[in-house]
Amino acid sequence: MFTFTLDMYQTLAMAVAALFLGSFLKSRLSILERFCIPSPVVGGLVFAILNCVLYVTGLVEISFTDTLREVCMVFFFTSVGFQANLKVLKSGGKALFIFLGLVIVMIVAQNLIAVGLAAVLNQDSLVGMCTGSIPMVGGHGTAGAFGPVLEDFGLVGATTVCTAAATYGLISGSLIGGPIANHLVRKKDLMKTVVKDDDSVLVADEEAHQRAFTNYAPASFQLVIAVGIGTILSYLLSKTGMTFPIYIGAMIAAAFIRNIGEYFGQYTIHMGEINDIGGIMLSLFLGIAMITLKIWQLAELAVPLFILLIAQTVFMFVFARFVVFTIMGRDYDAAVITAGTCGFGMGATPNAMANMQAICDKYAPSIKAYLLIPIVGSLFADFINSLVITFFINMI
Repeated sequence: MFTFTLDMYQTLAMAVAALFLGSFLKSRLSILERFCIPSPVVGGLVFAILNCVLYVTGLVEISFTDTLREVCMVFFFTSVGFQANLKVLKSGGKALFIFLGLVIVMIVAQNLIAVGLAAVLNQDSLVGMCTGSIPMVGGHGTAGAFGPVLEDFGLVGATTVCTAAATYGLISGSLIGGPIANHLVRKKDLMKTVVKDDDSVLVADEEAHQRAFTNYAPASFQLVIAVGIGTILSYLLSKTGMTFPIYIGAMIAAAFIRNIGEYFGQYTIHMGEINDIGGIMLSLFLGIAMITLKIWQLAELAVPLFILLIAQTVFMFVFARFVVFTIMGRDYDAAVITAGTCGFGMGATPNAMANMQAICDKYAPSIKAYLLIPIVGSLFADFINSLVITFFINMI
Protein backbone atom coordinates (compact mmCIF):
# COMPACT_ATOMS: atom_id res chain seq x y z
CA MET A 1 0.00 0.00 0.00
CA PHE A 2 1.28 3.43 -0.92
CA THR A 3 1.67 5.70 2.10
CA PHE A 4 1.30 9.44 1.72
CA THR A 5 2.32 11.58 4.69
CA LEU A 6 1.27 15.19 5.16
CA ASP A 7 3.52 17.42 7.26
CA MET A 8 2.08 19.61 10.00
CA TYR A 9 1.53 22.58 7.67
CA GLN A 10 -0.28 20.47 5.08
CA THR A 11 -2.31 18.84 7.86
CA LEU A 12 -3.35 22.28 9.11
CA ALA A 13 -4.33 23.30 5.59
CA MET A 14 -6.37 20.12 5.22
CA ALA A 15 -8.12 20.88 8.52
CA VAL A 16 -9.06 24.34 7.26
CA ALA A 17 -10.37 22.78 4.07
CA ALA A 18 -12.49 20.47 6.24
CA LEU A 19 -13.89 23.51 8.09
CA PHE A 20 -14.91 25.16 4.81
CA LEU A 21 -16.39 21.89 3.59
CA GLY A 22 -18.38 21.52 6.81
CA SER A 23 -19.73 25.06 6.54
CA PHE A 24 -20.65 24.48 2.90
CA LEU A 25 -22.47 21.22 3.65
CA LYS A 26 -24.35 22.83 6.54
CA SER A 27 -25.50 25.62 4.23
CA ARG A 28 -26.75 23.06 1.71
CA LEU A 29 -28.16 20.36 4.00
CA SER A 30 -30.73 21.82 6.36
CA ILE A 31 -30.74 18.73 8.57
CA LEU A 32 -27.16 19.46 9.65
CA GLU A 33 -28.07 23.01 10.59
CA ARG A 34 -31.28 21.91 12.28
CA PHE A 35 -29.51 19.43 14.53
CA CYS A 36 -26.64 21.84 15.28
CA ILE A 37 -23.81 19.55 14.18
CA PRO A 38 -20.54 21.56 14.44
CA SER A 39 -18.93 22.41 11.08
CA PRO A 40 -15.53 20.87 11.98
CA VAL A 41 -17.29 17.60 12.78
CA VAL A 42 -19.22 17.59 9.49
CA GLY A 43 -16.26 18.35 7.25
CA GLY A 44 -13.80 16.35 9.32
CA LEU A 45 -15.96 13.22 9.22
CA VAL A 46 -16.14 13.41 5.43
CA PHE A 47 -12.34 13.51 5.26
CA ALA A 48 -12.01 10.72 7.83
CA ILE A 49 -14.48 8.47 5.99
CA LEU A 50 -12.71 9.08 2.69
CA ASN A 51 -9.37 8.24 4.29
CA CYS A 52 -10.90 5.08 5.75
CA VAL A 53 -12.17 3.97 2.32
CA LEU A 54 -8.75 4.53 0.76
CA TYR A 55 -7.10 2.56 3.55
CA VAL A 56 -9.54 -0.37 3.57
CA THR A 57 -9.42 -0.76 -0.23
CA GLY A 58 -5.64 -0.82 -0.10
CA LEU A 59 -5.23 2.13 -2.46
CA VAL A 60 -3.37 4.52 -0.21
CA GLU A 61 -2.84 5.31 3.45
CA ILE A 62 -2.83 9.01 4.25
CA SER A 63 -0.93 9.86 7.40
CA PHE A 64 -1.11 13.21 9.12
CA THR A 65 1.36 15.08 11.30
CA ASP A 66 -0.88 16.34 14.10
CA THR A 67 1.73 18.35 16.00
CA LEU A 68 -0.27 21.55 15.61
CA ARG A 69 -3.39 19.89 17.05
CA GLU A 70 -1.86 20.05 20.50
CA VAL A 71 -0.70 23.63 19.94
CA CYS A 72 -4.20 24.73 18.93
CA MET A 73 -5.71 22.89 21.88
CA VAL A 74 -3.37 24.54 24.38
CA PHE A 75 -4.00 28.03 23.00
CA PHE A 76 -7.76 27.48 23.05
CA PHE A 77 -7.79 26.41 26.68
CA THR A 78 -5.46 29.25 27.57
CA SER A 79 -8.12 31.62 26.22
CA VAL A 80 -10.65 29.81 28.42
CA GLY A 81 -8.35 30.30 31.41
CA PHE A 82 -8.41 34.05 30.88
CA GLN A 83 -12.18 33.96 31.42
CA ALA A 84 -11.86 32.52 34.94
CA ASN A 85 -11.59 35.72 36.93
CA LEU A 86 -12.75 35.99 40.53
CA LYS A 87 -16.04 37.63 39.55
CA VAL A 88 -16.80 34.74 37.22
CA LEU A 89 -15.91 32.12 39.83
CA LYS A 90 -18.04 33.85 42.44
CA SER A 91 -20.99 34.10 40.08
CA GLY A 92 -20.80 30.35 39.44
CA GLY A 93 -21.68 29.71 43.07
CA LYS A 94 -24.06 26.89 43.86
CA ALA A 95 -24.52 25.84 40.23
CA LEU A 96 -20.81 25.13 39.91
CA PHE A 97 -20.81 22.66 42.81
CA ILE A 98 -24.05 21.02 41.68
CA PHE A 99 -22.68 20.43 38.19
CA LEU A 100 -19.39 19.16 39.62
CA GLY A 101 -21.36 16.63 41.66
CA LEU A 102 -23.19 15.49 38.51
CA VAL A 103 -19.89 15.01 36.69
CA ILE A 104 -18.52 12.88 39.54
CA VAL A 105 -21.65 10.71 39.38
CA MET A 106 -21.24 10.43 35.60
CA ILE A 107 -17.61 9.31 35.84
CA VAL A 108 -18.34 6.66 38.45
CA ALA A 109 -21.41 5.44 36.52
CA GLN A 110 -19.43 5.11 33.27
CA ASN A 111 -16.97 2.76 34.96
CA LEU A 112 -19.64 0.80 36.81
CA ILE A 113 -21.50 0.23 33.53
CA ALA A 114 -18.29 -0.74 31.74
CA VAL A 115 -17.09 -3.22 34.38
CA GLY A 116 -20.57 -4.61 35.10
CA LEU A 117 -21.51 -5.16 31.45
CA ALA A 118 -18.09 -6.70 30.74
CA ALA A 119 -18.82 -9.28 33.42
CA VAL A 120 -22.21 -10.03 31.85
CA LEU A 121 -20.49 -10.53 28.49
CA ASN A 122 -17.84 -12.79 30.11
CA GLN A 123 -15.09 -10.33 29.33
CA ASP A 124 -12.14 -9.22 31.43
CA SER A 125 -13.00 -6.25 33.63
CA LEU A 126 -10.01 -4.45 32.16
CA VAL A 127 -11.65 -4.70 28.73
CA GLY A 128 -14.62 -2.93 30.26
CA MET A 129 -12.35 -0.21 31.65
CA CYS A 130 -11.18 0.44 28.09
CA THR A 131 -14.70 1.70 27.33
CA GLY A 132 -15.38 3.48 30.62
CA SER A 133 -14.32 6.94 31.72
CA ILE A 134 -10.77 6.40 30.42
CA PRO A 135 -11.78 7.10 26.78
CA MET A 136 -15.16 8.73 27.47
CA VAL A 137 -14.51 11.61 29.88
CA GLY A 138 -10.75 11.23 29.44
CA GLY A 139 -10.66 11.24 25.64
CA HIS A 140 -7.57 10.40 23.61
CA GLY A 141 -5.18 11.96 26.11
CA THR A 142 -6.27 9.81 29.05
CA ALA A 143 -6.58 6.79 26.72
CA GLY A 144 -2.96 7.22 25.74
CA ALA A 145 -1.93 7.64 29.36
CA PHE A 146 -3.84 4.73 30.92
CA GLY A 147 -3.68 2.29 27.97
CA PRO A 148 -0.09 1.26 28.82
CA VAL A 149 -1.13 0.94 32.48
CA LEU A 150 -3.81 -1.60 31.54
CA GLU A 151 -1.27 -3.42 29.36
CA ASP A 152 1.01 -3.68 32.38
CA PHE A 153 -1.90 -5.43 34.11
CA GLY A 154 -1.91 -8.02 31.31
CA LEU A 155 -4.46 -6.70 28.80
CA VAL A 156 -2.74 -6.97 25.41
CA GLY A 157 -3.58 -4.15 23.00
CA ALA A 158 -5.26 -2.04 25.68
CA THR A 159 -3.89 1.20 24.24
CA THR A 160 -5.34 0.45 20.80
CA VAL A 161 -8.74 -0.45 22.26
CA CYS A 162 -8.80 2.67 24.44
CA THR A 163 -7.85 4.84 21.48
CA ALA A 164 -10.53 3.29 19.27
CA ALA A 165 -13.11 3.79 22.04
CA ALA A 166 -12.02 7.41 22.41
CA THR A 167 -12.45 7.84 18.66
CA TYR A 168 -15.96 6.44 18.89
CA GLY A 169 -16.72 8.72 21.85
CA LEU A 170 -15.36 11.77 20.05
CA ILE A 171 -17.73 11.20 17.15
CA SER A 172 -20.75 10.17 19.24
CA GLY A 173 -20.44 12.99 21.75
CA SER A 174 -20.25 15.52 18.92
CA LEU A 175 -23.24 14.03 17.12
CA ILE A 176 -25.72 13.66 19.98
CA GLY A 177 -25.07 16.82 22.00
CA GLY A 178 -26.45 19.40 19.57
CA PRO A 179 -29.56 17.41 18.58
CA ILE A 180 -30.51 16.75 22.23
CA ALA A 181 -30.24 20.42 23.19
CA ASN A 182 -31.94 21.56 20.00
CA HIS A 183 -34.87 19.20 20.68
CA LEU A 184 -35.19 20.46 24.25
CA VAL A 185 -35.16 24.12 23.20
CA ARG A 186 -37.84 23.59 20.56
CA LYS A 187 -40.07 21.10 22.37
CA LYS A 188 -40.15 22.96 25.68
CA ASP A 189 -40.01 26.48 24.20
CA LEU A 190 -36.97 27.29 26.31
CA MET A 191 -36.25 30.60 24.61
CA LYS A 192 -38.83 32.15 26.91
CA THR A 193 -36.54 31.25 29.84
CA VAL A 194 -33.66 33.36 28.49
CA VAL A 195 -33.16 36.42 30.68
CA LYS A 196 -31.13 39.04 28.84
CA ASP A 197 -29.87 40.75 31.97
CA ASP A 198 -29.00 37.46 33.71
CA ASP A 199 -25.46 37.34 35.16
CA SER A 200 -25.18 41.09 34.72
CA VAL A 201 -21.68 41.11 36.19
CA LEU A 202 -20.48 38.79 33.44
CA VAL A 203 -22.34 40.66 30.71
CA ALA A 204 -20.91 43.98 31.83
CA ASP A 205 -17.48 42.40 32.02
CA GLU A 206 -17.73 41.17 28.42
CA GLU A 207 -19.10 44.50 27.17
CA ALA A 208 -16.18 46.30 28.80
CA HIS A 209 -13.80 44.56 26.39
CA GLN A 210 -14.68 45.97 22.98
CA ARG A 211 -12.79 44.60 20.00
CA ALA A 212 -10.18 46.72 18.25
CA PHE A 213 -7.85 45.71 15.43
CA THR A 214 -4.80 47.08 17.24
CA ASN A 215 -5.52 44.90 20.28
CA TYR A 216 -5.18 41.54 18.54
CA ALA A 217 -1.37 41.64 18.63
CA PRO A 218 -1.11 42.30 22.41
CA ALA A 219 -3.89 39.76 22.99
CA SER A 220 -1.83 37.16 21.12
CA PHE A 221 1.24 38.07 23.17
CA GLN A 222 -0.73 37.62 26.40
CA LEU A 223 -1.77 34.16 25.26
CA VAL A 224 1.83 33.26 24.40
CA ILE A 225 3.12 34.43 27.78
CA ALA A 226 0.46 32.40 29.60
CA VAL A 227 1.33 29.30 27.57
CA GLY A 228 5.03 29.75 28.35
CA ILE A 229 4.42 30.10 32.10
CA GLY A 230 1.97 27.21 31.87
CA THR A 231 4.67 24.79 30.74
CA ILE A 232 6.45 25.36 34.05
CA LEU A 233 3.25 24.88 36.06
CA SER A 234 2.41 21.70 34.12
CA TYR A 235 5.88 20.35 34.86
CA LEU A 236 5.44 21.01 38.58
CA LEU A 237 1.98 19.37 38.55
CA SER A 238 3.41 16.29 36.84
CA LYS A 239 5.69 15.81 39.84
CA THR A 240 2.64 14.96 41.95
CA GLY A 241 2.40 11.64 40.10
CA MET A 242 -1.08 12.43 38.76
CA THR A 243 -2.02 12.59 35.06
CA PHE A 244 -3.07 16.08 34.01
CA PRO A 245 -3.99 17.39 30.55
CA ILE A 246 -1.13 19.28 28.93
CA TYR A 247 -3.08 22.54 28.88
CA ILE A 248 -3.88 22.69 32.60
CA GLY A 249 -0.79 24.77 33.46
CA ALA A 250 -1.55 27.34 30.77
CA MET A 251 -5.14 27.67 32.00
CA ILE A 252 -3.98 28.32 35.56
CA ALA A 253 -1.37 30.82 34.37
CA ALA A 254 -3.97 32.66 32.29
CA ALA A 255 -6.33 32.87 35.26
CA PHE A 256 -3.59 34.37 37.42
CA ILE A 257 -2.58 36.89 34.75
CA ARG A 258 -6.23 37.95 34.32
CA ASN A 259 -6.93 38.41 38.02
CA ILE A 260 -3.64 40.09 38.88
CA GLY A 261 -4.13 42.54 36.02
CA GLU A 262 -7.66 43.44 37.09
CA TYR A 263 -6.81 43.64 40.79
CA PHE A 264 -3.82 45.97 40.43
CA GLY A 265 -4.96 47.71 37.24
CA GLN A 266 -1.42 47.91 35.84
CA TYR A 267 -2.23 46.33 32.48
CA THR A 268 -5.29 45.56 30.36
CA ILE A 269 -6.45 42.08 29.41
CA HIS A 270 -7.93 42.18 25.91
CA MET A 271 -10.67 39.62 26.54
CA GLY A 272 -12.69 40.29 23.41
CA GLU A 273 -9.72 39.62 21.15
CA ILE A 274 -8.55 36.68 23.27
CA ASN A 275 -11.97 35.06 22.93
CA ASP A 276 -11.87 35.53 19.15
CA ILE A 277 -8.42 33.97 18.89
CA GLY A 278 -9.54 31.13 21.15
CA GLY A 279 -12.51 30.46 18.89
CA ILE A 280 -10.20 30.18 15.88
CA MET A 281 -7.93 27.78 17.77
CA LEU A 282 -10.95 25.66 18.75
CA SER A 283 -12.05 25.31 15.14
CA LEU A 284 -8.54 24.39 14.02
CA PHE A 285 -8.12 21.85 16.81
CA LEU A 286 -11.38 20.12 15.99
CA GLY A 287 -10.59 20.16 12.29
CA ILE A 288 -7.23 18.46 12.82
CA ALA A 289 -8.68 16.03 15.37
CA MET A 290 -11.45 14.93 13.03
CA ILE A 291 -9.43 14.47 9.82
CA THR A 292 -6.80 12.45 11.69
CA LEU A 293 -9.34 9.96 13.06
CA LYS A 294 -8.58 6.37 12.07
CA ILE A 295 -12.13 5.11 11.76
CA TRP A 296 -10.98 1.66 10.66
CA GLN A 297 -9.80 1.06 14.22
CA LEU A 298 -13.46 0.74 15.21
CA ALA A 299 -13.83 -2.18 12.79
CA GLU A 300 -11.22 -4.04 14.80
CA LEU A 301 -13.41 -3.96 17.91
CA ALA A 302 -15.06 -7.24 18.76
CA VAL A 303 -18.83 -7.46 19.22
CA PRO A 304 -18.60 -7.24 23.05
CA LEU A 305 -16.64 -4.01 22.82
CA PHE A 306 -19.16 -2.60 20.36
CA ILE A 307 -21.96 -3.45 22.81
CA LEU A 308 -20.03 -1.74 25.61
CA LEU A 309 -19.67 1.44 23.53
CA ILE A 310 -23.35 1.45 22.58
CA ALA A 311 -24.20 1.10 26.28
CA GLN A 312 -22.07 4.16 27.05
CA THR A 313 -23.88 6.12 24.35
CA VAL A 314 -27.30 5.16 25.71
CA PHE A 315 -26.20 6.08 29.23
CA MET A 316 -24.89 9.47 28.09
CA PHE A 317 -28.13 10.23 26.28
CA VAL A 318 -30.28 9.32 29.29
CA PHE A 319 -28.00 11.01 31.83
CA ALA A 320 -27.65 14.25 29.87
CA ARG A 321 -31.25 14.47 28.67
CA PHE A 322 -33.03 13.61 31.91
CA VAL A 323 -30.60 14.03 34.82
CA VAL A 324 -28.38 16.97 33.83
CA PHE A 325 -31.16 18.94 32.17
CA THR A 326 -33.53 18.45 35.12
CA ILE A 327 -31.11 19.13 37.96
CA MET A 328 -29.48 22.13 36.25
CA GLY A 329 -32.82 23.94 36.04
CA ARG A 330 -34.84 22.75 33.02
CA ASP A 331 -34.25 26.08 31.23
CA TYR A 332 -32.29 27.28 28.20
CA ASP A 333 -28.99 27.34 30.11
CA ALA A 334 -29.62 23.76 31.23
CA ALA A 335 -30.20 22.69 27.61
CA VAL A 336 -26.88 24.22 26.50
CA ILE A 337 -25.13 22.59 29.47
CA THR A 338 -26.69 19.28 28.37
CA ALA A 339 -25.08 19.66 24.93
CA GLY A 340 -21.74 20.44 26.56
CA THR A 341 -21.99 17.45 28.88
CA CYS A 342 -22.38 15.12 25.90
CA GLY A 343 -19.29 16.70 24.34
CA PHE A 344 -16.80 16.27 27.15
CA GLY A 345 -18.59 13.27 28.69
CA MET A 346 -17.82 11.19 25.60
CA GLY A 347 -14.97 13.04 23.95
CA ALA A 348 -13.22 16.19 25.03
CA THR A 349 -13.99 19.67 26.31
CA PRO A 350 -13.36 21.26 22.88
CA ASN A 351 -16.18 19.07 21.55
CA ALA A 352 -18.36 20.31 24.40
CA MET A 353 -17.56 23.91 23.49
CA ALA A 354 -18.30 23.21 19.82
CA ASN A 355 -21.65 21.63 20.73
CA MET A 356 -22.59 24.64 22.83
CA GLN A 357 -21.34 27.09 20.23
CA ALA A 358 -23.57 25.47 17.61
CA ILE A 359 -26.62 25.88 19.88
CA CYS A 360 -25.76 29.41 20.97
CA ASP A 361 -25.12 30.54 17.40
CA LYS A 362 -28.59 29.34 16.46
CA TYR A 363 -30.51 30.64 19.48
CA ALA A 364 -28.86 32.83 22.14
CA PRO A 365 -25.70 33.02 24.27
CA SER A 366 -25.53 31.09 27.54
CA ILE A 367 -23.07 32.67 29.91
CA LYS A 368 -23.82 30.10 32.61
CA ALA A 369 -22.98 27.19 30.29
CA TYR A 370 -19.79 28.82 29.03
CA LEU A 371 -18.77 29.29 32.66
CA LEU A 372 -19.53 25.83 34.04
CA ILE A 373 -18.45 23.53 31.20
CA PRO A 374 -14.85 24.80 30.76
CA ILE A 375 -14.20 25.07 34.50
CA VAL A 376 -15.59 21.65 35.41
CA GLY A 377 -14.73 19.89 32.15
CA SER A 378 -11.15 21.15 32.01
CA LEU A 379 -10.03 21.89 35.56
CA PHE A 380 -11.89 19.29 37.59
CA ALA A 381 -13.07 16.43 35.37
CA ASP A 382 -9.64 15.14 34.32
CA PHE A 383 -8.29 15.35 37.86
CA ILE A 384 -11.27 13.52 39.37
CA ASN A 385 -11.30 11.04 36.50
CA SER A 386 -7.70 10.06 37.18
CA LEU A 387 -8.54 9.37 40.82
CA VAL A 388 -11.63 7.32 39.96
CA ILE A 389 -9.83 5.31 37.26
CA THR A 390 -6.96 4.54 39.62
CA PHE A 391 -9.47 3.40 42.25
CA PHE A 392 -11.32 1.09 39.84
CA ILE A 393 -8.12 -0.42 38.42
CA ASN A 394 -6.89 -1.25 41.90
CA MET A 395 -10.26 -2.63 42.95
CA ILE A 396 -10.62 -5.02 40.01
